[in-house]
Amino acid sequence: MRHDHIISAKQLSRADIETVLDRAAEVAADPDAFANRHENALLGLCFFEPSTRTKMSFTAAAKRLGGDVVDMGTVESSSVKKGESLADTVRVVEGYADALVLRHPSEGSAQMASEFVDVPLINAGDGAGQHPTQTLLDLYTIRESAGFDDLTIGIMGDLKYGRTVHSLAHALTNFDADQHFISPESLQLPRSVRYDLHEEGASIREHTELDPVLPELDVLYVTRIQAERFPDESEYRAIAGEYQIDTETLEAARDDLTVMHPLPRVDEIAHDIDDTDYAHYFQQAHNGVPVRMALLDLVLGGDQ
Repeated sequence: MRHDHIISAKQLSRADIETVLDRAAEVAADPDAFANRHENALLGLCFFEPSTRTKMSFTAAAKRLGGDVVDMGTVESSSVKKGESLADTVRVVEGYADALVLRHPSEGSAQMASEFVDVPLINAGDGAGQHPTQTLLDLYTIRESAGFDDLTIGIMGDLKYGRTVHSLAHALTNFDADQHFISPESLQLPRSVRYDLHEEGASIREHTELDPVLPELDVLYVTRIQAERFPDESEYRAIAGEYQIDTETLEAARDDLTVMHPLPRVDEIAHDIDDTDYAHYFQQAHNGVPVRMALLDLVLGGDQ
């Protein structure tokens, strides 16, 4: 993985994934051992969309490795506002940093940008496309809480526009996982994603209701309905508020069910779940630091 661009979960083999997760477990067990691993390394942050967890955890990861970040800032305060192209932006920032992290609203933007730079570029979300580092921390959370052996996972919510869903579904084809997709018909998996999953031999089933499949699940991965991705606001309003869960919803669930969410949530997970043993979404967010530390360590050439 050294010096590679990280663009899509599709490019990650099981061996790649396990290498990152094993390194993340080492980081979590002994963070001090990695404290000066990449002293003076600089990570360039190019975020063309808002971010809390991804941006802050990459910043924390770089600093905990002994490095630092250079941040493009908001689109409004950058030369993008003057009409600078994405290609020119990343070419410039490449000269200031040892690796780049890019978030952009256009699907395919990370792949395009990677063709203009020689330092490693990490996709932090490209529109409704992919979000591979979120997937790595999701997989780390799943491995720690439920394991990968004979896994049954339900993925519920916005499956059409949810890049975290697309990335996770592809990555899970590397493991013994039955995937159930629960959504309104208008937000089902895109045909291209469904085709790819079938080609990869994935075991997938699609549902419009959670109740029939809930008792089978080891993991329930909930996503919000992404208003910002809808081309028509009326389409969003027609389904906003659907597919919500609370403790009453989970009465039929297994006692050891793991409930996850990439966050931010709106109203799809009630707050009464937060203090139950089901809730793993805040730990999931916290796992972003050791997982991104592990990934940066590998990409920047840490001892393997």
